[in-house]
This record gives sequence, structure tokens and C-alpha cells, in this order.
Amino acid sequence: MLFDSSIRKELARSFGATLVVLITVVMTMMLIRTLGQAARGNVAPADVMLVMGFTVLGQLPTILGLSLFVTIVGTLSRMYRDSEMAIWFSAGRGLLSLLAPLLRFSWPVMLAIAALSLAIWPWANRQIQELRTQYEQRSDVDRVAPGEFQESSNGSRVFFIDKDSPTANAANNVFIVTREKQRETVTSAQSARLEVRNGERMVLLSNGQRLEEAMQDGHGLRISEFAEYGTLLDSHPDGGMDSNSVKIRDTWDLARDPQAQSRAELGWRIGMPLAALNFVVLGLAVAIVNPRAHRSGGLMMALFAFMVYYNLMTVGQAWVGTGRVGMLTFLLGLHGGALALALLLVAARHNHWSLRALLRHKEVA
Repeated sequence: MLFDSSIRKELARSFGATLVVLITVVMTMMLIRTLGQAARGNVAPADVMLVMGFTVLGQLPTILGLSLFVTIVGTLSRMYRDSEMAIWFSAGRGLLSLLAPLLRFSWPVMLAIAALSLAIWPWANRQIQELRTQYEQRSDVDRVAPGEFQESSNGSRVFFIDKDSPTANAANNVFIVTREKQRETVTSAQSARLEVRNGERMVLLSNGQRLEEAMQDGHGLRISEFAEYGTLLDSHPDGGMDSNSVKIRDTWDLARDPQAQSRAELGWRIGMPLAALNFVVLGLAVAIVNPRAHRSGGLMMALFAFMVYYNLMTVGQAWVGTGRVGMLTFLLGLHGGALALALLLVAARHNHWSLRALLRHKEVA
């Protein structure tokens, strides 16, 4: 009991600190990325924090898996370095005896990873997609900002109004450029007002000029002046959230869909908790300290192993999506193979197997 409680307390302290550091790093990276999307006009500036929060929430399975792996490797490496492992081994505890307390500590984390990857991941992606869709589907009037050139929702118009506008439904010094298939029109007016007629929003321009040019041959320029001119605004532009995107679909829907892309996404979600289990066993296998090596050698090896494993999951997902391999083959090949390799390494260290000893045994035989 003393052995189990001491190692689990040590793991809990290390896991909490590692998780806070990784979440802080990821939040900083996601904030910079989201601000860049807002600057390009893909995300509303008012929704930056929401998009960042949903993005970090969707990345929590990966963060928790890396935190668990780093915690196990770092804690066991410290115990080796401080000769605590030698004390436990001299008390009759083998390396395999560490697997039980590690799993008892890790199962809540693995359960959280399963819930996040199977349920929260598609929900967070769906919320981000809805925020982006709502921002892209703003009406042309909502896009107009005084003193700035703004593009319409379909990219066919560019608006500009003066900063000194009397009300929200009226503006001064209006400039509109409209580009169609056969012509380009430049309209300017001293004032404009917004009206609703037959359920459609219109802009009524007053005291302006309209220049129309054919785009095919560059000729046929026509200039006209008007006292009042009306143009229709698209209040309900086409477009919307792609309901067929596999990242926003529920796990149960993916399980009932036989398409390769759905099976690939399902295999990715199922593989996240399986990878966490493998990280526990693999962390026990690679956690060793060489007195001649650097103190952070074990952590560097853990990060390298995590990147390799994560990239293999990405490659496997692409293969399943293209139909090169099946989902079950991918799960058994990658996660089952990793678990078998990790257990073999733990057994080799537990029984003190080495290549030199095997060669010596063959020479004696």
C-alpha cells in the first residue's frame, strides 16, 4: 500500500504541473493562430476567445495523452536517478509490479480521453464551424464599417461609406464597386439610406454617379447620373455549415457510415484512448536513467516517441481514408503492435534480457 500510494501521489503532482504547462503553451499557440484567422476575415474578432477555447477543448485528448506519457517517464526517471527504484527492487518489487499502480492512476485520464475524443471533439468542431458560418453569412450591410473598404459575402461587391454617418440606417459619401461576369460597375453617391421592401433590404442612393464598363473588350463605357438609385442587398447569402464533414459528425453516425472517410475518422477517435494505454506501458519501458547521459534524456526520448506515434496515427488515418487499409487492420496493426512492443520491452527489462546474454547463451549451447 505504501508503494502504491507514494508513486500515485508523485504521479498526480507531476501530472498536474505538466498539464498546466502544456495547456498554457497550446492556448498561446491557438491564440496566435486564431488572431491570424480573424485578421484574414475568417473569424469574427468578437469570437476569438470562443474559437480558441473550443479549439483547445478539441485538442485536450492529445494534450492529456502527452501529459500522461511525460509524467510517467519523468517520475520514473527521477526515481531511478535518486535510487528510489533500487530500494523498491531490493524490497522484492520487480518492474512489472509498477504496471498496476500506473494503470490505477491512469484509468481516469484514459476515460477522460475517450469521452473527449468520442463526444467532445465533434461537438467542439461543430461549434467552431457554426461560428465561422455565422460570420461568413453576415449580410452586406452588417459587413460595412465606416471608413473602411469591405467586401460582400460572395465577393462580388466592395463597399465604402464615410465615417461621418448620421445613423445606422443612413450614410454619407457612399462608394460601391460591383463586378459581374460581363461588366464592372462603379457607383458613388452623396448619401444613402436602408429600406425594407417586400421583405428584402435595399439601399437607396441619392445624388450620385454610375459608371459601367464591359469587361470583355474594354469598350462600351457608360456614365450616368441619378437623383435616386436603388440596389438590392443579399440578406440571406448562400452557404452554410457542411453537415457531411466527418470532423463535426457524431461518433455514432460515423459508426453506421461505411464510407472510408468516416471509418478513418472513427479509427482516429477510437485510437486516442488506445494510444494513452500504450503510453502508460511504453513509459514504463523507456523510463531509465543513464548516469552518463543528460538528465532530460528520458523526456527527450518520450517526446520523440510521442511524435512518431502521433505521425503514424495520422498516416494510418490517411490510409484508411483512401481505402488502402481497413479500420480494424489499422487499429490492430498500430495500437496492437505498439502494445505488444511495449510489453516486450517491459518483460525484457524485468527479466534482464539482453542481446549479449542471448549471444552468450547460444555460444554455450
